[in-house]
Amino acid sequence: MDGALEKALMMQSFTPGPETARDLRDALGRFATGVTVVTAQGPHGPVGITANSFASVSLDPALVLWSPAKSSSRFPVFAEARHFAIHVLGDDQRDLAAHFVRHGQDFGALDYADGPGGAPCLGRCLARFACKTEAVHDAGDHVIIIGAVLEAALAEGAPLVFSQGTYGHFKHGH
Repeated sequence: MDGALEKALMMQSFTPGPETARDLRDALGRFATGVTVVTAQGPHGPVGITANSFASVSLDPALVLWSPAKSSSRFPVFAEARHFAIHVLGDDQRDLAAHFVRHGQDFGALDYADGPGGAPCLGRCLARFACKTEAVHDAGDHVIIIGAVLEAALAEGAPLVFSQGTYGHFKHGH
C-alpha cells in the first residue's frame, strides 16, 4: 500500500507471519462477531465449546459453518462428529460462553436434551441449529466444518457480541 495513503487512513500495514502473529490476531479482532456454543456427543458424553467462527453458507439447501482450532483438546470430538448443534448466545449469557471456554464436558447444571443424531441441544439461546456434518475442510490451524441444518429454532433477544478480546452487546440505533 502507498505510504501516503496508509498515513492518511491512519492504519498500520504489516505482512502476516510468525513475527506479526499478535498484530494479525489484533486486526482480526476488530471484526465484531456473535458468540456461539457448539455441542456434540463425544465418546464419553456431551462436549461443548465456545466459538465465534460461525457463518451462514446457504439458505437452499440450509448450510452453516464453523471452524474449530486443531490445537483444542476437544477438536477430535468435533472433527469426527456426524451431528452437532450450534447455539447463538444472547447478551445475558456471558457466563455460559465463559463456562464452555474452560469446561467442555461439564453439562451437569445445564438444561439440555438430545437433538437430531444425539447432539446436545441447550434449552435457552437466541437461535439453535441442529446439524448433520456435510463436509470438513482442512484450513491451516483450523478445519471448516459445514453442517446441513436439520432443525432450527429461534427466540427474541439481543445477541452476545465479541470484539477485541472482550464480550459486549449490540445497541440498536436509529
